[in-house]
Amino acid sequence: MAASFFRRGRAAAAVLALAAFTASCGGVSEGSAGGGEKLTLVAYSTPQEAYEEIIPAFAKTPEGGGASFDQSYGSSGEQARAIEAGLPADVAALSLEPDITKLVEAGVVDENWNKVAKKGFVTHSVVVFAVRKGNPKGIKTWDDLVKDDVEVITPNPFTSGGARWNVMAAYGAQLAQGRSEDEGVEFLRRLFANVPVQDKSARESLQTFVGGKGDVLIAYENEAITAQQKGEELDYVIPPESILIENPVAVVNTSKQPDKARAFIDYLRTPEAQRVFVEKGYRPVEESLADPKKFPDPENELFTIADVGGWPEVQDKFFDAEKGIQADINRELGEPTEK
Repeated sequence: MAASFFRRGRAAAAVLALAAFTASCGGVSEGSAGGGEKLTLVAYSTPQEAYEEIIPAFAKTPEGGGASFDQSYGSSGEQARAIEAGLPADVAALSLEPDITKLVEAGVVDENWNKVAKKGFVTHSVVVFAVRKGNPKGIKTWDDLVKDDVEVITPNPFTSGGARWNVMAAYGAQLAQGRSEDEGVEFLRRLFANVPVQDKSARESLQTFVGGKGDVLIAYENEAITAQQKGEELDYVIPPESILIENPVAVVNTSKQPDKARAFIDYLRTPEAQRVFVEKGYRPVEESLADPKKFPDPENELFTIADVGGWPEVQDKFFDAEKGIQADINRELGEPTEK
């Protein structure tokens, strides 16, 4: 592990999110023992395949009791805003801690959500570079992403939690290499100048990349692994410096079945569920399943969000829509900063 060096959503967006949920959430049903309660999982986009396997397995356990689920997947920021606006949910599985923090501030999630096992996280990952099969442009380091002939795909940091991890991985990598904070910011400007489109979510950016656009996709390691498992023609590279991604899950206070929701979250940290996450390319929070051969550390530095200031500082410094560094970069490029 690394050494340390280092407004509320608009009504229209909420209505769209609620409508999208009603139209697209999929129920995963198992035999309903004793009536089998139905829960609603609202999650960010990338772990969908894992949850679709874990949910029926949970339903077969004594704790699951035949429970079934409605499921909604989308960009982490939009999902958090939808829950805050009234989207029915029992469990919120989001990409990064600040999206849960928004729900705490809105009174939708208990402030002690992280005073549980694994500090409230259920999966880990790292930021990687997904590249074309055979890596024709020889992309290996962060500096390769700012070359004139390299087109980079990454989502919009104001809608995608994954994109915020990407931004902080890129910035933190510069500090890990001994560069100054100003040099780190300048690197972000050069990097995003090479981004032709900022999709809303990590899943949409993956679709853009596998559809043929771009030379490299900045992505979660698990997203690249899942794409390979689905037969997509891509490779991935762990850059020499990267960030440890930590994905939180919490019970929503409006849940009519909070005990069952907590049981589901507890199940997510069991070896059985963690093995499914591992199969889908996530790094486990269950230490007994950690495999350095399958999930090697970056060659030089694996740092955490704390090493670049921690989420409260990062949110204000980089992602404040009015004065944040990334907001300035997006405006310079004519890209949205609206959530």
